Amino acid sequence: MVDVVAETDHNCSQIKSFIRQQLLSPERQSTISKIMMLVIGLIAAFLEYSILLGLVGISCYYLTGYLRNKHQLNRYPGPFLAKFSRLWLGYATRFGNRYQIIHQLHQKHGRFVRIAPNELSIADPDAVHIVLGHGTGTTKSKFYDAFVAIHRGLFNTRDRADHTRKRKIISSTFSQKSILEFEPYIADTLACFLRKMDQVASEPNLVQLPSHSWDSKHLDKHWRIIDILPWFNYLAFDIIGDLAFGERFGMIERGADIAAVEKEGKVIYLPAIQILNERGEFSATQGSLPAGLRPYMKYIDPWFSRGAASVQNLTGIATNQVNLRISQTGQSRRDLLARLQTGQDADGNPMGKDELIAEALTQLIAGSDTTSNSSCAILWWVVKHPEVHKRLMEELDEHLGTEEGVISYADCKELKYLNACINETLRIHSTSSIGLPRILPQTVSFKGHILPKGLVCSVPTFEIHHDPDVWGDPFIFRPERWLEPNAKDREKAFMPFSCGPRSCIGRNLAMMELYMITSTIFKRYEFALVDPNLAELETREGFLRKTAIFGMSTPPRRAPTSPFLLGTVAQLVEHMLNRLSSLAS
Repeated sequence: MVDVVAETDHNCSQIKSFIRQQLLSPERQSTISKIMMLVIGLIAAFLEYSILLGLVGISCYYLTGYLRNKHQLNRYPGPFLAKFSRLWLGYATRFGNRYQIIHQLHQKHGRFVRIAPNELSIADPDAVHIVLGHGTGTTKSKFYDAFVAIHRGLFNTRDRADHTRKRKIISSTFSQKSILEFEPYIADTLACFLRKMDQVASEPNLVQLPSHSWDSKHLDKHWRIIDILPWFNYLAFDIIGDLAFGERFGMIERGADIAAVEKEGKVIYLPAIQILNERGEFSATQGSLPAGLRPYMKYIDPWFSRGAASVQNLTGIATNQVNLRISQTGQSRRDLLARLQTGQDADGNPMGKDELIAEALTQLIAGSDTTSNSSCAILWWVVKHPEVHKRLMEELDEHLGTEEGVISYADCKELKYLNACINETLRIHSTSSIGLPRILPQTVSFKGHILPKGLVCSVPTFEIHHDPDVWGDPFIFRPERWLEPNAKDREKAFMPFSCGPRSCIGRNLAMMELYMITSTIFKRYEFALVDPNLAELETREGFLRKTAIFGMSTPPRRAPTSPFLLGTVAQLVEHMLNRLSSLAS
């Protein structure tokens, strides 16, 4: 053993001696240094060349887009950067004010605005049919790729044949006849909501109604301040949870935003409404950016990483609920998920599990987001206008008597002024305000404009719903316009659920919910705004335009309990501070 160690040491000494004498001699060191410098120089040159080449490539990419559309689109005004890239559009969407910027551009430039190298925004009601209508053959653009999670669903599929197949499976689920079978589930959840609101209204910390309230005869009542938006979110989530998955999420009872999420085989609990909001803003922003940049945005802005996580978490909610429902054998409920499970395409094939989850996810998003925000907007706009509020209450009292429970759809669907208030809110507060981009399958001539094949066109809902040539006074909340003789003529410019073959398939269900929610809460509670002088309902836009935050005041109109006082969170805090200050003095 000792001999082996000695021999090893001797060999190491010889190797070290060779290195010192041969490789590290002055001559050798000089040669090695030169070689190393040459290698470093080559690497530096390569990197410099790569960076230069990359910059040239990027420049050529954007310049090519500009030159390709030079003769066709350069005649149209718009932001300078829109000629070369979609980056500016992604930036506008990222900060939640895309529809406002598009509106300002149309106010400045007219009906045609270039918003990307190959995309026009057309603010003309007559363009609705060209871009969105039946028989035109337009297809959804790459914008919708950003909304795909586990599988393409009815909303985000871009293939016409795939869309036709999916719609055939799903359409009967949302027929007028089918949705009436959902009414008992909606009524049960709405009754749960009323019980919770009665409880909230009876809690302490009541305040005197402000002297600037709409009706001075109510000044002797005490009012309960409440931020109503979260409660409408809880209501909408629990309704769609019951309809789509067979049970409510339990948000109303808990008074909290929480839902079970399946993640890596485990179930955790996360704020679903917050996740939904983050997912909408993230996907809309990703869709507005150049497709090649989307995977890399998370390295530039951490917001994109949070958004991507929200997409996965929201998918986890749908996955968890579908798995729970599938595991429950012997279910007799004929709700949304049951109908999707038994639906078949033209060849008799049902949906696969991933496809089923994708459609359940679509229903979760569309069924909760739009209902909560529209309900909140209806309440705000009606209470904001005392004459509208008064007329609506007169109609409800006349036709519904002393009923203060859940109003049935049959009892409220024919109420004309209620319908006018809902429609007017959906017009002035367009839930989806952005233009829905479509690709033209062939060249189209429209009012002297030649729109080439392959062009992406969008018709912004906000612009159509606020077109003075159609509505006269578009920024005024006036439900009476829907009762005028020419109301039918305006319907071509009214598209809260889009239109054409890709319109919202859940329109009938959404309208039934809005009728029942609106009539029930106005019949049961009184409302007032903390600050009736607030000019506009604050909103933030992702894919949908959402009410930001505001509060309310209540319970039963005929019971000796408190009405609700509505206001933003900031207003509620300010109001309470003023109250404390007055008590202290």
